[in-house]
Amino acid sequence: MQRLWLHITLFLVTLLTTTAAGALQAGVDFLSDPRAIVAGLPFALTLMSILLVHEMGHYLTSRYYGVKATLPYFIPGPSFVGTFGAFIKMQSQMPDRRSLFDIGAAGPLAGLVLAVPAVIVGFQLSSVSPQDSSGSGMILGSSLLLSFLSKITLGILPDDANIVLHPIGSAGWVGLFVTAMNLLPAGQLDGGHVTYALFGRKYIWVSRLTVFAILTLGVTRLWDGWLIWGILLLFMGVRHPPPIDPDTPLDPKRKFMGWFLLATLAVTFIPVPISFQEPEPSEERREPEAPETLQRTRRREVFHERATELAPILHDHHAPGGGALHL
Repeated sequence: MQRLWLHITLFLVTLLTTTAAGALQAGVDFLSDPRAIVAGLPFALTLMSILLVHEMGHYLTSRYYGVKATLPYFIPGPSFVGTFGAFIKMQSQMPDRRSLFDIGAAGPLAGLVLAVPAVIVGFQLSSVSPQDSSGSGMILGSSLLLSFLSKITLGILPDDANIVLHPIGSAGWVGLFVTAMNLLPAGQLDGGHVTYALFGRKYIWVSRLTVFAILTLGVTRLWDGWLIWGILLLFMGVRHPPPIDPDTPLDPKRKFMGWFLLATLAVTFIPVPISFQEPEPSEERREPEAPETLQRTRRREVFHERATELAPILHDHHAPGGGALHL
């Protein structure tokens, strides 16, 4: 196994950065007390397991079809989850559309097997409290699947309910988000493999439309990350290299599974993945006889808000005829 040391090193470093991210989300100051970093392990171990299973799905299926591929490369990064994901490199051409489909589909399907239970367990371990508009923090967006899972796990919540998501649930959210991003039918993403296997050379029009749609979401400022993602897709290229046999179509089973994966993209896609809640200004009663006391109280409130800023909060707002879920 060439460069095995590099794969192991990247895995361990990413485990460390995701553990640190999980500890920060838990409000732990591990710089003052390094032992407190273990508070981030529930988040880190869950997320790393989802990423590892996803990539090993690709790797093992590649080995089955005799396609040369590397072991997973994990990417540590200074993000709120501690990583920029993982990937494997294909080192030989795909034999046909069937093998291309199976290799592309194996990762998302394997990741879903862990991500969905992680979200369910995370919901069960989460706490529900009334919405506090005076606080600030990061809000993780929702998808149709997340909304469904919250309802079957927690039931229908009041309009002003906040769900403080457990670290295992946060890792499951990241896993579903990564799955949705990889299922985009563009370039050489997992969704690109699946869509090329489904449509053959006509796939290029699906890829172009997907990149255009992502760039449109970014330009309209729905979420600034879409613009970065769209530019990255352009840089990676919208075309897909053909397999050795590009003409033999998929069998009915794989066609059904291909449409199932595209439906999975639809129910896991999050239009606004991340947003930030700013505290609403509140009127303070001024006491002429003790202005300094009021000032000290305000300082404590601001400090309290900053201390809870990294806590992932799930808001479930129910509108007439339906609802939108905001993690």
